[in-house]
Amino acid sequence: MLLNTAIPLLSSVISFIFAFFVLKRYFERKGAHLLLWGLGTIFYGIGGFCEFYYGAFGWNEVIFRMWYLFGAILVAAWLGQGTVYLLANRKWANTLMVILSVASLYALFRILTAQLDPSLMIGEGHTGAELSGHAIITDGVRVLTPFFNIYGTATLVGGAGYSAWVFWRKRVLLHRTIGNILIATGALLPAFGGIFSRLQFPGALYLGEFFGVIFLFIGFQRAITPMAEKIVEAEAMA
Repeated sequence: MLLNTAIPLLSSVISFIFAFFVLKRYFERKGAHLLLWGLGTIFYGIGGFCEFYYGAFGWNEVIFRMWYLFGAILVAAWLGQGTVYLLANRKWANTLMVILSVASLYALFRILTAQLDPSLMIGEGHTGAELSGHAIITDGVRVLTPFFNIYGTATLVGGAGYSAWVFWRKRVLLHRTIGNILIATGALLPAFGGIFSRLQFPGALYLGEFFGVIFLFIGFQRAITPMAEKIVEAEAMA
């Protein structure tokens, strides 16, 4: 089905292209926030590729464990941690980075050692049910996802929203106001896609991820690209 193969594949390709531009900027300008955003977009691409693989070739344990680690757990938190480094005090950012790193290693261990129930790896789509309830021998794997995702969404959306408000209030760098609004929107779309997926809307997760990475990519490019002076003056006078 097109929705379960082409859309995730496009999400993956766009994510890796996005990661290239972010990491290119990191090597040019440095900055921990750029490195973490680059890693986060790579995680996004891995998750999309795993979803494409599932739709095209069927599920297997390796692909599912990769999807659950990179796509369901790490991506939002590592993107959000990049925003923490951009906006927060370095001491706090470093402390949270240590906590996130330890938590990520723990999640890796739990996912690698989780016992899957192959009978649940059937269907048109997935929401992570394969690692919940009776699907595993060791309890508590799926309970990890809210902590990572809430932290990641709150920091990424909150940071982008706060930055957009600051630039708008000061009437400066309007390209960053627009860029951060787009980034906040893109960060929310996968979350809404996951919610609707759990409400049995086919393809909602994949569509949320697809449009989410597009908004993130466009928002990032808009935020780092100054607007022409005439356009800025016209908007300031409007």
